[in-house]
Amino acid sequence: MSMNQINTLLKVENDKEQQAIKALQLAEKDYQDNLTRLESVGQFRLEYMKRLSQRAQSGIDSATYRHFHAFVAKLDNAAEQVEIAIRQAKSLVEQKKLQWQQQRQKVQAVEKLKEKQLALLASKAAKVEQAMFDEIATQQFIRRKQAHL
Repeated sequence: MSMNQINTLLKVENDKEQQAIKALQLAEKDYQDNLTRLESVGQFRLEYMKRLSQRAQSGIDSATYRHFHAFVAKLDNAAEQVEIAIRQAKSLVEQKKLQWQQQRQKVQAVEKLKEKQLALLASKAAKVEQAMFDEIATQQFIRRKQAHL
């Protein structure tokens, strides 16, 4: 494989790795957003329950109590939905992390291939250079020998 092909392959694999990183970051952001959403729903529920408790101390009618209770049930349902979204988002994060790790391994494999190719080219260049120096030394030796005759 030529160095141009290896460099092209490395660029392609690096681009794929960057895409995998972006996908992982988006999945992690979605996961964090869902955690924040769940916390917000929980805080809102807590505040709503405090209001219910305060109003209950001064006395409330059954219709108002049912209204409060129905709204708390809706908040609980919303929290359950967010918990489902959290589990899905966490699963997606793990999937994207695995995809990124696999892509990282591909990049590392191409990088190793490039290193081996560069070492091979350097070795060949060193041999050519050594052969050239040997030829020069041989020519100088022959000229000196002919000059002494």
